[in-house]
Amino acid sequence: MALIRSWVESANAPDSPFPLNNLPCGVMSVGETPARCGVAIGESIVDVSALERAGLIKLAHAPLFDAPSWNRLMAAGETVWAALRARLTDLLRAGAQERDAVAPHLVDMRSARLHLPFVVAEYTDFYAGRNHAYNVGVMFRGPENALPPNWIHIPIGYNGRASSVVASGTDIRRPWGQLKGPDDAAPRFAPSQRFDIELELGAVVGLPSRRGCPVTVEEADAMIFGYVLLNDWSARDIQAWEYQPLGPFQAKATATTIGPWIVTKAALEPFRVSGPPRDAPLLPYLRETRPLLYDIALEVALQPEGARETVLARTNYREMYYAAAQQLCHHTTSGCPMNTGDLIGSGTISGEDKHSRGSLLELSWGGREPIALADGGVRTFIADNDTLILRGAAHGDGYTIGFGECAGKVLPALKDPFARAGTEDRV
Repeated sequence: MALIRSWVESANAPDSPFPLNNLPCGVMSVGETPARCGVAIGESIVDVSALERAGLIKLAHAPLFDAPSWNRLMAAGETVWAALRARLTDLLRAGAQERDAVAPHLVDMRSARLHLPFVVAEYTDFYAGRNHAYNVGVMFRGPENALPPNWIHIPIGYNGRASSVVASGTDIRRPWGQLKGPDDAAPRFAPSQRFDIELELGAVVGLPSRRGCPVTVEEADAMIFGYVLLNDWSARDIQAWEYQPLGPFQAKATATTIGPWIVTKAALEPFRVSGPPRDAPLLPYLRETRPLLYDIALEVALQPEGARETVLARTNYREMYYAAAQQLCHHTTSGCPMNTGDLIGSGTISGEDKHSRGSLLELSWGGREPIALADGGVRTFIADNDTLILRGAAHGDGYTIGFGECAGKVLPALKDPFARAGTEDRV
């Protein structure tokens, strides 16, 4: 597929992340105006809520965009998703007859504040990148026992907290928790010293499933509305003490940051790729009948306060061992129902070489190999006032399908986490 030209000229640049081929879904506000649904096009956002009110978009008997989230549209199903994409393409295509009616509803992206693009119903995070799982296993168990015996057969995950999901640009406060000392020393309660990120892609569930009714991989793929960048903030020292025997808990509950734009499955269709060779055949219910991954280039950058940015790692979503549709299929095998607005984290996306690792835990090899920064500093884990930035894009024939940035700044831990809000001890 080639670039679809738009009358919004900034969308036609080969390096624009938001050409007419993309049309990612977000929620914006300008100044004191209420938040509303919008779609990115070049350097602008088209106010979809306003287009619906003006009668330029009519997809259902009742409004779909009268609330600041995409959940209602997501629940409407694939036919409506396709109808919206076709209508927006007609309205924004070069030579569109209704250009003059649409133009007043364009907002300069630089003037807009971006919010969570959907209401998160539930959040599940997986551990589905083979390179990441192997690296972590080598660090803690050695190469002979790096992957647990079940890992090559089953997508491993845990249920996270929907309440912890925040929009890109939200500051993240360094968490407190129980930290284990060396040898047999008793644990202490203190701020995390090994705070980390995980580079992930989040699948956004549009269509729900029924309780007690597992879905196939093909049905799961059809349920997915689109994808967002996702940073699963992780306190490694809290995790090391708490994770046995039940796995992640408080170490993963501080925050999960998602990017402001849902890139729809339709926009990513030209970039489908097959999964990796298998260590062992998957059970029949998990096998792919068509390519389920995507060729999406990803990167992690770190910017200390007042200093230059350093790109720490570059990798690709095609490195995943289990695709989102396989994760979603497995999630339903117990009869667990999936809901509109469920968020499925891919797990950390790491490549094979050192500079393609999607977490500081791997990049610094557990803190033993400091990472050099562009300003001359070093890091093993995140320092106070560092900003971590995730980026992603799929590259087509003369166009780019971009995700924007997923960013968060880490603030110092509270002096006294139990002091009441408004007192001096809170800062």
